[in-house]
Amino acid sequence: EAGAFTGAQKKRVGRIEHSSGGTLFLDEIESMPLSTQVKHLRVLESREITPLGTNEHRPVDLRVVAAAKVDLGSADQRVNFREDLFYRLNVVTVSIPPLRERRDDIMLLFTHFLHRASARFKTDVPEITAAQRSYLMQHDWPGNVRELVHFAERAALGLDGIETTKSDIESDGSSLPQAMERYEARLIQQALAANGGDVRSTIQALGIPRKTFYDKLQRHGIDRSDYVSGK
Repeated sequence: EAGAFTGAQKKRVGRIEHSSGGTLFLDEIESMPLSTQVKHLRVLESREITPLGTNEHRPVDLRVVAAAKVDLGSADQRVNFREDLFYRLNVVTVSIPPLRERRDDIMLLFTHFLHRASARFKTDVPEITAAQRSYLMQHDWPGNVRELVHFAERAALGLDGIETTKSDIESDGSSLPQAMERYEARLIQQALAANGGDVRSTIQALGIPRKTFYDKLQRHGIDRSDYVSGK
């Protein structure tokens, strides 16, 4: 509420109250501090909140979806997670196996993420090579879907690090200068993506002057704002 503490100039609706009438998604709940677990349990039990700066109780009507990276159904895995909160949340459980246990999904997911990354970086969707297919199916993906997303983003920029064999290379008739231009553009796009579109960090990573950087953006038709974090 306004005036609840120094600097609180106006009322701000919290995430839980904002979710009323819809769905509240709690991600990685296994990392939730015990003090926060107590507060969430109270909200789930009473279906009401008491905003900071007021004694008013406000009802909330919402469904809750929670996700965890560990099996909280195992007592060994929920050492630091309150049992009462676990059983309050554990109404319907959906277990999603890791990628290494559902390899038939990998190519479908990779293709989707590759198209999404290409649209984000404004590049043509590259053909999936035999080397990439082999890597996709043989890798164990310890980072699961997040790792697959990042691999797709590198592949969209042509920087996946997978060694390409001669049979994977198809000449498109481009001259060496044209191929170098495309490679330079991909390096700039990768640096922008890695640095969230920040100019100073990007030019430091590329090792080029600021004016040269902007000249290359214009020549390659790259819009830096597309890579700004949070966009």
